[in-house]
Amino acid sequence: MPTLFRFVVTTAILAGIAYGTMFALAMFVEPKKAEMSVRIPPEKLNPKKS
Repeated sequence: MPTLFRFVVTTAILAGIAYGTMFALAMFVEPKKAEMSVRIPPEKLNPKKS
């Protein structure tokens, strides 16, 4: 088997495994939804002008 063909087949197999893993993660893993709040100091909202 020529070296280039072996390289292409190995790369295609690894790419297929990576694609399958990403597809499985996208289909079967649900992200946790949570509310997020960040406090902003009043000085940043209305800065004093010099």
